[in-house]
Amino acid sequence: MIESMNGLKRTHYCGDLSIRNAGDQVVLMGWVQRRRDHGGLIFIDLRDRSGLVQVVVSPDLHKDAFLKAEDVRNEYVLAVQGKVRERPEGTENPNLDTGQVEVLAGELRVLNRAKTPPFYIEDEVDVDENLRLRYRYLDLRRPEMQEAMILRHKAAKSVRNFLDEHGFLEIETPVLTKSTPEGARDFLVPSRISPGKFYALPQSPQLFKQILMVAGMDRYYQIVRCFRDEDLRADRQPEFTQIDLEMSFVDVDDILELMEDMVVRLFRETTGREVLRPFYRLSYREAMDRFGTDRPDTRFGMELKDISDLAAGCGFKVFSSAVAAGGRVKGINAKGCGVFSRKEIDELTAYAAVYKAKGLAYFIVTEDGVKSVISKFFSEPELAAVLDRMEAEPGDLLLFVADNPVVVADALGMLRLYLGERLGLIPENTYNFVWVVDFPLLEYNKEEGRYNVMHHPFTAPRESDLELLENDPGKVQAKAYDLILNGVEIGGGSIRIHRREIQEKMFSAIGIGLEEAADKFGFMLEAFEYGTPPHGGIAFGFDRLIMLLAGKKTIRDVIAFPKTQSATDLMSRAPDFVEKKQLKELHIKSTYLKSDLKSNT
Repeated sequence: MIESMNGLKRTHYCGDLSIRNAGDQVVLMGWVQRRRDHGGLIFIDLRDRSGLVQVVVSPDLHKDAFLKAEDVRNEYVLAVQGKVRERPEGTENPNLDTGQVEVLAGELRVLNRAKTPPFYIEDEVDVDENLRLRYRYLDLRRPEMQEAMILRHKAAKSVRNFLDEHGFLEIETPVLTKSTPEGARDFLVPSRISPGKFYALPQSPQLFKQILMVAGMDRYYQIVRCFRDEDLRADRQPEFTQIDLEMSFVDVDDILELMEDMVVRLFRETTGREVLRPFYRLSYREAMDRFGTDRPDTRFGMELKDISDLAAGCGFKVFSSAVAAGGRVKGINAKGCGVFSRKEIDELTAYAAVYKAKGLAYFIVTEDGVKSVISKFFSEPELAAVLDRMEAEPGDLLLFVADNPVVVADALGMLRLYLGERLGLIPENTYNFVWVVDFPLLEYNKEEGRYNVMHHPFTAPRESDLELLENDPGKVQAKAYDLILNGVEIGGGSIRIHRREIQEKMFSAIGIGLEEAADKFGFMLEAFEYGTPPHGGIAFGFDRLIMLLAGKKTIRDVIAFPKTQSATDLMSRAPDFVEKKQLKELHIKSTYLKSDLKSNT
């Protein structure tokens, strides 16, 4: 029988009970984690989001409750009224927060039955992720998932409190806005009222937060949903959350110092960990030179070493030709890996090839010298200089890539991370923060024959480089910065352009003419003519940040209702077809209709 609450009100959460509550009359409500029938007694582990507690049902004391408990199964929803008592000596459970007490049931009501779940509602459940996403409402009952949601709430609260204390205003910006070229594809929303016209969902609130600075709002923030129609991976979703903020009358150091304060407080209040500051700063060029990436994981060594000058005149044509063509020769020292077999080295070569390396040269350093098929192409002084540059010792494996600078950086940078994880070099429970600064403003796209922005087209160039913007844009440095945590970019921002003439020069440098600029960004350019203050800001990837705080491998584990890597919601079955009537109202014709589904699956 399913019963109503009928005036029964919950007085305590299951996981909050302790020895201090012994003797209290309580009302608990939650789900059955498990039921155990010990003959004369029935034990029920009752669970809610706070934890679980053992409920004891005795036929001698409360026969009606006992008869109901006999029919109870996992995931039934119960209300239990009873008395908290200390567990008998020897029956305590030290692995449970409530393990010193139990509740002797006086009344038990079945508020709802449950079918047998498709997987166990417990942590570290061994089940396919798609099944978890299909039954997300069950997956979210698991304690580790609820802990992730609680952590997310605490993090948002910490950020809001901090920014409020520092004079920021939380201001909402539009979700239905204008499509503008910002790097990724827009999600478009057709307008019923304006046939043939579309809104775009915001990739970020970039334009609007700058407009708020024009409006004199001084300090703005919001924890905001953003949308990008791009290929997915573990740390990407089509809809995601940013901590987005902007400030007027600031420069780079002002923003970096304030954000360090915020991050330190966030970690303290959510994990209890104290983060050391100031955070380490690396220029973009140094990060690329030493780690092969602008998202360096500084928790371990094995840094890239440039031997281009030493290889330029060697007899190994692969090396010398690469240098002569303007490329680089770099290597990493895999300490102690000189014992790797040829098969293992071939596996490393194949891994580097994924990142377009044409080959992977290697030296095995032994007590008797260097073992390598290419060592004969080096004179003894050249070989000694290479070993010295690589800080090599007997037992080391030196791995080299020779190619253009981009391929060398990508291949060795990723190989470094692969070996760091494989060799156990990356310490756990360590947070290494790095600011990467002094980015190039633009990067040249050979395929398109033009410059692209490194961040976005509203990033301010260094004042000293303004003259180069028209004549030599590739040499212009940006007033931009990214915050990296353990090799993951968690935030990025810049000082913004606040003068119309400079913004127009920036558009021109990336191939956006005056007419297109006026069409796409006219309202912003016009606003710049009415007294725009110098301003800058930053956006943190909130999902990525929570993923790292929670120690998860994917942001899907810290989002309540995520999409799969094919951008589908397995629970609600979105996206889905709509009725022809709806399309007609939106003045849209589709060449792919629901009736075609069967023939295309």
